[in-house]
Amino acid sequence: MKKVKLLILSILLIVSIVSQVKAGEGMWLPFLLEKLNEKEMKSMGMKISAKDIYDINKGSLKDAVVSFGGFCTGEVISAKGLVLTNHHCGFDAVQNHSTLDHNYIRDGFWAKTNAEELPNPTLYVTFIVRIDDVSKQVLNGVTAGMTEAERQSIIDKNAQQINSSVKKESYQSSFIKPFFEGNQYFLFVTETYNDVRLVGAPPSSIGNFGKDTDNWMWPRHTGDFSLFRIYAGKDNKPAAYSPGNVPYVPRKALSVSLDGVAENDFTMVFGFPGKTTEYLPSTAVQQIVDINDPAKIAIRDKALAVIDSFMRKDEQVKIQYAAKYASISNAWKKWQGEISGLKRTNGVDKKKNYEAQFQKRVQANPQWKTNYGTILDDLNAAYAELKPYGLARDYYLEITSKIELLAIASQLNSLVKAYEQNGEKGYTEQLEKVKAKLNDIYGEYNAEVDRRLFRSLMEMYIKDQPAEYIAPIAKNGWADQNTHDPGITILEALCYSVSDLPSADKVKSHLLVADPKMAVAAIKKDSAFLLYLDMSKTYNEKVAARLNEIQNRINQLQRTYMQAQMEVMKERKFYPDANSTLRVTYGNVKGYNARDAVKYDYYSYMEGLMEKYKPGDYEFDVPARLRELYQKKDFGQYGKNGRMPVCFIAANHTTGGNSGSPALDAYGNLIGLNFDRVWEGTMSDINYDPSICRNIMVDIRYVLFIIDKYAGAGHLVKEMKLVHPKNPAPKGE
Repeated sequence: MKKVKLLILSILLIVSIVSQVKAGEGMWLPFLLEKLNEKEMKSMGMKISAKDIYDINKGSLKDAVVSFGGFCTGEVISAKGLVLTNHHCGFDAVQNHSTLDHNYIRDGFWAKTNAEELPNPTLYVTFIVRIDDVSKQVLNGVTAGMTEAERQSIIDKNAQQINSSVKKESYQSSFIKPFFEGNQYFLFVTETYNDVRLVGAPPSSIGNFGKDTDNWMWPRHTGDFSLFRIYAGKDNKPAAYSPGNVPYVPRKALSVSLDGVAENDFTMVFGFPGKTTEYLPSTAVQQIVDINDPAKIAIRDKALAVIDSFMRKDEQVKIQYAAKYASISNAWKKWQGEISGLKRTNGVDKKKNYEAQFQKRVQANPQWKTNYGTILDDLNAAYAELKPYGLARDYYLEITSKIELLAIASQLNSLVKAYEQNGEKGYTEQLEKVKAKLNDIYGEYNAEVDRRLFRSLMEMYIKDQPAEYIAPIAKNGWADQNTHDPGITILEALCYSVSDLPSADKVKSHLLVADPKMAVAAIKKDSAFLLYLDMSKTYNEKVAARLNEIQNRINQLQRTYMQAQMEVMKERKFYPDANSTLRVTYGNVKGYNARDAVKYDYYSYMEGLMEKYKPGDYEFDVPARLRELYQKKDFGQYGKNGRMPVCFIAANHTTGGNSGSPALDAYGNLIGLNFDRVWEGTMSDINYDPSICRNIMVDIRYVLFIIDKYAGAGHLVKEMKLVHPKNPAPKGE
C-alpha cells in the first residue's frame, strides 16, 4: 500500500508540474515548432504544417511578418508590399505628417495613388531570413568560475566572429540573442527595408476609439490599424529612399479571410514580442506587486493629470503630446492590471508552490543538491538587497524621462563630453546628431506643460524617497521659495526662467551656432544643465553602482536557476522569455470570467460602439460617415447577418511588441490584427494564467470595412487576396 501511495503521489506531482505550461501559454521559436509544438497545435485545430509557418527554402508565413520599426509587428498583405500594422504603431508617422491645416490624427489619411504615399525617413521593417542555434559556438571557452564581465567578454568575442563569418547576402545582416537567461544563443539573419511609406490610417476616433478609458479593457470597439508600403530598389532588394524605388514584391503575402471566427476556433499570433519575465522567483514577483509597480503608477498618475489638463484645452498641445500621453498611459494602466491579476490568481503563491516542488526534488538528488541546493535562498537574499535600489531606480527613471528639459540637457551633455574627449573635432562630429535629436524633442515640446510636469514630479523625487538618493541641487533649490512668486521654488525658476534650455530658439539659433569652446562654456553654466548633471551623478554614484553590482549577481543566479529548472523539471516544456525576436503563440477563441458575476463573450460588434458614442467627446466621438453606414447597415461583404463584427479575443500569449501582429486562422489566413490584452490578464508577462489571459484583436473584416466603405479606398482592398476558408469553392471552380 505504501508503494502504491508513493506512486500516486509521484504521478500527481508530475501532472502538477506538466500543467505549469497551460494550453495557450508560451512564445515559441518558429524554427522549433516542428519538434516541440506541431502535434499540440494540430490537436487544437491547426490545419497547416510547421513548415508552412517556417521554411527557409520556400516562402512561408514567416516571410509575411516584419518587425515594424523595431517596436511593433506588421504583416505583408499584398503582392505590392502593402503592410498592415496597428494605428498606435503607425501613430508617430501619422503625427509627424500632421499639421493644424492637415490634421491626419483627427481626419485620417488615405493615399489614392502610390505617388501620394508619404515617406518616413526613420521608419524601417525587418524580415527574418533564417534562425540558427549557435549556442555551442557562442559559449565556447565559458567556464563556471568566471565573473559576469569575463563571461560576457568571451561571448561577445565569439558572437562577433560568428557574425563576421555567417553565410548571408551583402544586403543582409545578422545578430545573436541570448535565450533562457543566457543558457542558449540563436543567430538571426535579417533583411531590412528603410523605404517605408504611409498609405492609410483612419482618424483617431476610429483607430484609437475609447482611448485611455478603453485601453487594456474588454469589450473593445477600436479599429486599431494603419497601412504602409515597403519600397525597394528595382532589383527588389533593400535600398535607401528614392522616388525611383518600386513597391516591394514579397516571398509571401497573407491571404485575408472573410469568414471570421467562432468559439474554440484555433488562432495563432505571429510577431515580435518585446519582453517577458516568466521564470522570476516568487520574491521578485512580490517586490513588483508591493513596491515597484505602485511607485511607477503613482508617478504616472501625476504626469498624466498634468498633460491631460493641457491637451483638453489646446489643440496644438494635443497634437504635440498625443503620442507621449498614450505611451505614459499605456504602461500606467497595464501595471494596475498586472497587480490586480497577480493578486486574483494568487501568482506569488503559485510560484512559491512551484519552488517548493523544485526544492524537494533538488534535495532528493545528491548532484542537484550540490549544484542547486541554495539557489533559491541566494536569489531571495539578492532581491532583499536590491529592494531599496530598485525603488530608487524607478523613481529616477520614471521622473527624469517625463521632464523634457532633462532630455534636452542630456543631449547637450553629449556635446560637452565630445568636446572634452576630442576637442572641436569631436564636438563638430556630435553636433549634427544632437541637432537632429533636439529637433525631435522641441517639435513635440511645450515649455509651460513641461514646467508643470517639473513642478509636480520633482516634488515626488524630493519628498518620496530617502535623502541619500536626492541630488543636492534639487534638494536645496526646492527648500528655497522664490520671493517673486511664493508658489514657485527657486529650483523651478532657475530651470524655466533663467535657463536657456526651455527655449528652442535660444538653443538652436544661438547656443548651437556659437564657437564650440564658447558653447560648451555656456552649457556648463546653465542652471537646468547643472541640475541634470547633479541628478545624474547622484543616481550613478548612490544607486546605479550598487544596483548594477547586485543585478549582475542576480543575472548569474537567474541563469543557474533557469538551467536548474530545465534539468530538474524535465516533464515541463519550457519556452524562452520574449526578447523582441520572432515568435509564434497559439490558442483558441474564448471568452472569460472577469470577476464575480461578470462574464465576457468573445466578440464585440458595432452596436456596442454606437452605445459608447458621445458626441464631441475626446474618447468616444464617432465620425458622421461611420454613423451613417451603421444606420443604413451598409456593411458590404464584411458584415455578417446584418451585424458588423469589430473585435474578438482569444487565449494567445502576447505582450508588447506583438502590437500589429497578424492573428491567423487554422489555415494561416489573416483573421485579425492583435493590438491589446484584457486588463485582468496583463500579468501574463510574469505569470500566464489561462483563466483570464486573453489577447484582443480587431477583426480583419472591420479593417476592410473601414478601408472600403468608410474611407472609399477600395483600391487597397483589391490588392489583397480575399478567401473563404470555411466555405471553400467546390472542386473545379
